[in-house]
Amino acid sequence: MKIINKLKGNTRLALLLVFGVFLIGLVISIRWLSSGDGLSSGGAVAVVPLLGSIADEDQFIENLTTLKEDDGVQAFIIEIESPGGTVGASQSIYEAIRDLRDGDERPVIAWMGDVAASGGYYAAMGADSVFALPGTITGSIGVLMEFPDAGELFSKVGLNWQVVKSGEFKDMGSLSRPLSDTDRKVLEVFITDVYEQFVEVVAANRPLSIEEVRELADGRIYSGRQAKELGLIDELSTLSAVISLTGVMAGLGSDPKVVRPQDPTVGLLDLLLGIAGLEAQGLVGSLLPIQRGTPRLLYEWR
Repeated sequence: MKIINKLKGNTRLALLLVFGVFLIGLVISIRWLSSGDGLSSGGAVAVVPLLGSIADEDQFIENLTTLKEDDGVQAFIIEIESPGGTVGASQSIYEAIRDLRDGDERPVIAWMGDVAASGGYYAAMGADSVFALPGTITGSIGVLMEFPDAGELFSKVGLNWQVVKSGEFKDMGSLSRPLSDTDRKVLEVFITDVYEQFVEVVAANRPLSIEEVRELADGRIYSGRQAKELGLIDELSTLSAVISLTGVMAGLGSDPKVVRPQDPTVGLLDLLLGIAGLEAQGLVGSLLPIQRGTPRLLYEWR
């Protein structure tokens, strides 16, 4: 009886091992398929999304780099749905798109959807050509920095804010006091420089002079149709029409295969393998608003 029970135990263990190997193989297969590996064989157009407020460039650049290294991708469309965001992230994304455009013979097209303003428009400047819908909200060429002033609130609740600083301007933007006239003059010089960087990028990538861009760059928004008339974009088109055009440009025909980066997900198989916790932390973290203790410099439409 003990021998029989031992055999049964060994059989159960073997079955569990076989099931485990099968499950791991299944997960690897699903991950391989969902990652897009091999999906661009025969040639494809990659659509790389830039969605929402721009606060971190890492995911976009990772997606762009992965698709760039895929020999099956014959052209790129940057799909922009963004009101802009932080200056640093917007500039980094622009540089990544521009580097792809300048260092690669494959077409790089920017398409702007409902909103592609300020930093979203800045990013589009890295592409070979820029398309939008007639009603796209774009433009908003400018820069802003916001400073909350809680001094009056602190005084009402009896909170004293003590500051020891090494220089006159070290605490500019502090919650404890309003900006002085001198503070504003210093910041205006700073803001003007970052604004000029935006103007220079537009002038370098559009058939417009620095002076012409400055006339348009007072922070106002434009419709896609207005933007085309002003020379801020190239043509008006839907995304599907741009995909067809890009396919023809890449020699893939008017109905090309389309690949996109795989969105991060947490599935049942991840839970079974015990790795969902780590992935969920990263996913949730990416969805939480970024909290910063200091004011942010923004290319953003408000």
